[in-house]
Amino acid sequence: MKIEMETGGLVLNSNEAVIRAYYASLALATTKGVERSVGVQAMAQALENSFDDILEANTLDLEASREMAVPELILDWLKLTPERLGITIQILQRIGELSDPIRRVMNASYQLEDSQTYSQMMPLGVIALIYEAFPELGAIAAGFCIKTGNSLILRGGSEASQSNQVIATVLIEALEDAGLPSGCLEILPSEQGASIRDLVTQDRYLNLVIPYGRPTLVQHVMQQATAPVLKSAMGNCYLYWSASGNVDMVISVTVDSHASEPDPVNAIEKILIDRSQDYLSLIQLWNSLKHKGFKLRGDSELVAKFPEYLTVTADFEWNQAYLDKIIAFHMVDSIEEAIAWISQYSSAHADCIVTESYQESRQFALGIDSASVYINSSPRFSRNPKRGDSVFLGMSNQKGYRRGLISLEALTTLKQVVQGNGQF
Repeated sequence: MKIEMETGGLVLNSNEAVIRAYYASLALATTKGVERSVGVQAMAQALENSFDDILEANTLDLEASREMAVPELILDWLKLTPERLGITIQILQRIGELSDPIRRVMNASYQLEDSQTYSQMMPLGVIALIYEAFPELGAIAAGFCIKTGNSLILRGGSEASQSNQVIATVLIEALEDAGLPSGCLEILPSEQGASIRDLVTQDRYLNLVIPYGRPTLVQHVMQQATAPVLKSAMGNCYLYWSASGNVDMVISVTVDSHASEPDPVNAIEKILIDRSQDYLSLIQLWNSLKHKGFKLRGDSELVAKFPEYLTVTADFEWNQAYLDKIIAFHMVDSIEEAIAWISQYSSAHADCIVTESYQESRQFALGIDSASVYINSSPRFSRNPKRGDSVFLGMSNQKGYRRGLISLEALTTLKQVVQGNGQF
């Protein structure tokens, strides 16, 4: 591993950066919640103070990426508008204001005789974020990790190298000024050869890896990592339009699900249609979605009936995310067939039903094996929701570690504490 980088006056390779973050995490875990909140607020202020410098660096990244013919999808994710940067600052400010989850006491699931047993939320330790484009995501993840007492290692894509470096430098300086441990935030510049494999196999010091980007990136990290992985998911969410469902609701839910730009996290990309839906409702659906800029595809049966509206969907597309304004349609005979189809092809993080039947809604909610089920509701993802007392980094569709919305609590672990009285 011959990867060198400049951090805090030291020249570090990736292994040294992980070890440095590890020892910083030990110190960070002993800090008070108010100290970590001050650090997060300091990062927000530092971004605001460096607003123009960050946007200038992002412009340079965009120019270089266009010259290298980077896909349009990645360019959209890469483009850091003043609004997106402003939202990032707001998210950091909100994280700083949230209650501290660390050392929060919870009831234990068991009690020992002559002892009192309880659980406490504790930091995981060292977390690595591996992401493509989305330069603001590094700052948001830093807020999540510092708030929860974790060190963070950032490994972004080469398309956002200058943006990522400027943002990380600003944040590191803010954390040092706030008096938090040196090394609690590290960055591995991709253009200097920081291998993903070198990073994700350091399970001696690394406690969690979060890949964020296209499914190919997530799968690449999953295949190579020896450290635990919190798999994030984007796109390929399904909607089942039942026989009793209203077409206007199908249209509004579908369109709204695509409004969480630039992250198409819970975008509905596939719609299953009950065969009993009438011809005029289908025409209304096609026309409305085409008018709003969607490209429409369908199975061979639907394309044969509506060739002027739909193009044929290839078999492999049913279990793949488009990450674009594309929707494919498939005809089913029953809710049982819809549930079976979704279970086979969905990305299993957010699936929907539009129905007027309570029985169907319960059958769907219980039958769908996904992290989130939406009944007559848009699955639109919001990183900074207006209501509630939490913010979210993304969505996870895996079972085992954490599933669903990635909140502050997802970056914590539980410690069991047994307080005895000397009697055994």
